[in-house]
Amino acid sequence: MDQLTQVTSKLPEDHAQKLDQIAEVIAKYEAKPSNLIMILHASQGIYGYLPYEIQKFIADKMNIPLSEVSGVVSFYSFFSTTPKGKHTIMVCMGTACYVRGGKKILDGLEKNLHVACDCTTEDGKFTLSKARCIGACGLAPAMMIDDTVYKAVNPTKLESILSKY
Repeated sequence: MDQLTQVTSKLPEDHAQKLDQIAEVIAKYEAKPSNLIMILHASQGIYGYLPYEIQKFIADKMNIPLSEVSGVVSFYSFFSTTPKGKHTIMVCMGTACYVRGGKKILDGLEKNLHVACDCTTEDGKFTLSKARCIGACGLAPAMMIDDTVYKAVNPTKLESILSKY
């Protein structure tokens, strides 16, 4: 299999349609460099993440250097260059959560899901990450799965929490 076939075989079936949608977003924001973050947010919403090919497409359409687009994508933690799982798990590592066992929660999830932090499970079901704070200090240690906050989590609760998904 040649290199081009390997790259294109990894692209989603609706890749061209998504590129059209991203082009519409860029046009809506008039391709102004001052709107780059909004364009990247919308593009990630459309495509799911911001791989090299999408960053290059955005840079070309906006007539700005790829390094500028990549610099913004790599600087902000809310942008992802790899596909995310169906569910995102965020373990709070803020002071209160860390002191009350946040690291044990993260370690337990890594063991339970057979995945490292900032990675996605092989089946694409979960992406595991940590957060500096999720604003649930009084519930520590806390974690979120998608938009649901779980309070006073301990390693023995992880299986029952994950079983809901």
